[in-house]
Amino acid sequence: MPWTAWVGRGGRWLLVRIVRPLGAAGVNPNVLTFLGFAVTVAAAMAFGAGRFGLAATGIFLAGFLDMLDGQVARRANRATPFGAFLDSTLDRYSDILLYTGLVVHYAVAGQSFYVVLAAVAMASSFMVSYTRARAEVLIPSCKVGFMERPERLVLLILGGAFRRMAAVLWVIAVLATLTVIHRIVYTRQELRAGRLLMADKP
Repeated sequence: MPWTAWVGRGGRWLLVRIVRPLGAAGVNPNVLTFLGFAVTVAAAMAFGAGRFGLAATGIFLAGFLDMLDGQVARRANRATPFGAFLDSTLDRYSDILLYTGLVVHYAVAGQSFYVVLAAVAMASSFMVSYTRARAEVLIPSCKVGFMERPERLVLLILGGAFRRMAAVLWVIAVLATLTVIHRIVYTRQELRAGRLLMADKP
């Protein structure tokens, strides 16, 4: 069995052991959502201060809490449309804050090129989420492309842990932009083929 499978099994085992007592205790999933957001704010501040390793740890913890809130909501039968909306909204703010932390770091260091690169990575990351949300108002699904939020967060964790953030920002900026273009082309093809949402069909 590959080592990644063992890691996945271990993560699921740990998640279940944490979810059960939290669900039994009646913990509000939205509290976990806000806690994860607070950890992300701390990670963004660490990026701004140039403490990349600490930021990577914060992003990892925030990602775990992001998985935890949904699991607790389902376990305790407290999943709601508003909870999903809140989680998605705070995810967008979290992304913006992390890249803003990098912009601040490079601005303080006087590295104007990387200020622009971090801003481009932030904009393209935001557009990956926006194009899917906007497309799915028109067509049933638009999940094409590679650079989704989990992939971007993993790259930020690796960039922070190994202090290779410049390379990571290049990868995110390029691949996220390609994902946006892919989604634009895919949505156009779906609309031309007549695969609209039922509500939009004449």
